[in-house]
Amino acid sequence: MSSHSPLQNIFISSHLISLERANNFNMAESLRLAVAVIGNVASVSLYAAPIVTFKRVIRKKSTEEFSCVPYIIALLNCLLFTWYGLPVVSYQWENFPLVTVNGVGIVLELAYVLIYFWYSTPKGKVKVAMVALPILLGFCAIALASAFAFPDHRHRKLLVGSIGLGVSIAMYASPLIVMKKVVQTKSVEFMPLPLSLCSFLASVLWLTYGLLIRDIFVAGPSVIGTPLGILQLVLHCKYWKRKVVIEEPNKVDLHKLGNLENLDMEKGGLEKGKLGNECDKNTTCDV
Repeated sequence: MSSHSPLQNIFISSHLISLERANNFNMAESLRLAVAVIGNVASVSLYAAPIVTFKRVIRKKSTEEFSCVPYIIALLNCLLFTWYGLPVVSYQWENFPLVTVNGVGIVLELAYVLIYFWYSTPKGKVKVAMVALPILLGFCAIALASAFAFPDHRHRKLLVGSIGLGVSIAMYASPLIVMKKVVQTKSVEFMPLPLSLCSFLASVLWLTYGLLIRDIFVAGPSVIGTPLGILQLVLHCKYWKRKVVIEEPNKVDLHKLGNLENLDMEKGGLEKGKLGNECDKNTTCDV
């Protein structure tokens, strides 16, 4: 038989329930924080992965067959989600992990675009400018509209998040251009493995984080990014041993070509000599 009164029993039960809820909340927060930290690391690795590519661009002083479009789209994505995570759009610092990772992304992606622009051909520079400038102006318009045209955080998040969702899907889908080239050439030379691997890991982690915080604008892009990341890894497994080979004439081919040219010259000389003999036999020769 309990020594506590009914009122005390109710109080104790309520206290235990509150402790259990607090414990569950702390566990959920810890899990969310852990996923956010790992997601930040994976995303920074994703943004840093093209460093290998741009070392090659700098070394060869050429952009070769690389496209600038994925880096410009990634820059816009970072700008939008940094803005989305700031207190101007979100409620205070509820989306602070988005600010940290995308802030780093802005610096790296901007550096890639500038390097690409520097080593592009004159025609390539025009293409970069025609793609980048409208995108940057568009972001400025979105930022101003969300800050001044909408009175509350809910509508600001809806505007910036919807546009960010579309841009993120485009960012994850932009490697489709490169994947098409991989299938055509049967080579992954222009689709670096670090970039594909980090893209897959970042997609999985941010999908998990978005589901934990119940934010469709955070989880949504990864619904597209995860299967595309898997597809890139499958292509790497299939074509990783093959490279695009540009055939150059070897010494034997050049020697044969030289012999053919000599034969043509000798044949031409014989024909001229024969024509001269015929002219000597006749009184007149047509020129």
